[in-house]
Parts: sequence; structure tokens; C-alpha cells
Amino acid sequence: MADPTGLSSEGAGAGMAEVDACSLEIERKYDVIPAVICSMCCLFGIIYCFFGYRCFKAVMFLSGLMFGSVIIFLLCHKEHVLDTQLSVEASAGIGLGIGLLCGLVTMLVRSVGLFMTGLLLGLLLALAALLVTHQFYTPTTVWVPLGALLGTGMLFAVLTLQWQKLFTMLSTAVFGAAIMTVCADYFVEMLALATHVYECLRLTPGPPLCWYSWVILGIWPALSIIGVLVQWKLTDDSFSHTEVVISRRQKRVQLMRIREKDAKKRQQAELPAKSAGQTDGHRHFP
Repeated sequence: MADPTGLSSEGAGAGMAEVDACSLEIERKYDVIPAVICSMCCLFGIIYCFFGYRCFKAVMFLSGLMFGSVIIFLLCHKEHVLDTQLSVEASAGIGLGIGLLCGLVTMLVRSVGLFMTGLLLGLLLALAALLVTHQFYTPTTVWVPLGALLGTGMLFAVLTLQWQKLFTMLSTAVFGAAIMTVCADYFVEMLALATHVYECLRLTPGPPLCWYSWVILGIWPALSIIGVLVQWKLTDDSFSHTEVVISRRQKRVQLMRIREKDAKKRQQAELPAKSAGQTDGHRHFP
């Protein structure tokens, strides 16, 4: 007998499956190590978002550490090194070692740290733009999102070198808010939002985001704006990373001047004693 409603049972089942995709309860199975790492990252995110410019040296070190560690870990874990597939532990160790070196470079060489900070800001803003445009348009080649990421990253890296204080505040606030958003995504829906972003970059079709995923994603811009305002209020015009470097140099110069003055005083004090000794010698031995 024909269906009077004109809808087949298969279509109804598919419709129910689509409805139940967001209404089903999420199975949360937390592992100890990922949960601890996520909690530590959330703490770093708070420091980044609200005190990033105040902790300038620490932020430069952590930026290089995380950027270098993640890149090297992905390369070692996904690619074959010396015709062998490295384990997760070996890849993590290599990534952490090279990440420490990158962190030291970004902390000690200020221009490299600022370049990395601007690059992270550009990558995050391009990622947000790609995620929004993916809801309406999907590129046909992976070079489109890759070019957008690299181009925007390089643009903001150059801008950060030009206007250091402003873009350092923006970058640390946006990056810290992104870290806290990913941590919330892990504890609420087991990285469903992060998986969707990764699929968008790979141009892989996937299920649409649920309403709570958009709520979690909304945490990112909200915390970014709050972080910029807090940093701007805390730092104002009374603190600058360049003044810290200049003050250290001034202290060294002042110490050098004090030592030179002490050496001159000693020389001046020794000259009368030497001249007195010479005159006494002339009197005893004419």
C-alpha cells in the first residue's frame, strides 16, 4: 500500500537520524594524561589571554615552544623518518626537544618572537574566516585554505614587527582565548569542534555543527575582546617591553660608570702617596 504522506520510511529514518545527531547525549570518556594536559593548557590560556603582554618573555618562550613542538610532532608522527615509523613517545620527545630550542630563540631574539606572535595571530584569524565561509562555500582545492593561512600569517607577522605593543596584545588575547575554547571543547564534547575545523581544512565533508558547538565557538571572540580590554587596562602607558630592555641596559651602563668613577678616585688617591714617597727618597738619597 502506498504511503499517503508521500514520504518513504527511509527518508523518515534519515530525518530522525539527522535530528538525533545533536539530541543524543555525548559519551565522555576522559583519560588522565589528556585531561591533565588540557588543564595545564587552560591555565596557560588564561595567562596568555589576560596577562600576555605583562609576561612578555614567558609568552615569547611558550609561543616558540608550542609552535615548534606541534609542528615537529606532526611531521615525525605522520611522516616516515629514516624509513621507520616513529612511536608517539619518540615523536613527542623529539618535538619537545626542538620546541625548547625554538622557545629559547623566540625568547632571546625579540624580533623572532614578535614575528612568531604575529604569525600565530594571522593563522588564527584566517582559520576563523575559513570556518565561517565553509558554511556557505567549500573550495575545490586545498591550496585555497593553505594560501589564506600563510598569506594572512605573514601579513600579521610584518604588522606585529611594525606595531609591536598593539598586535602583541591582540595576538596573546586571541591565542589564549583559542586555547581555552579548545579545552572547553574537550571537556564538553570531546573535541568535536576541533575535529570539524580539521575536516574543514582538509575539505572533507562532514556533519554540520550542533548548537552547543556554536556556543563553545562563541567563547573565542568573547574572551578575545575581554582579554584585549584587560591587557590594555593593566598595561596602559606605564609598561612597555622595550622599556624593560632599555632599563636593563641603563643599569649596566650605570654600573660601568660607577666602577669607572671608583677607579678614577683610587688613582687620584694613589698619586699623592706616590709623589710623597718620591720626595722623601730624594731627601734621604741626594
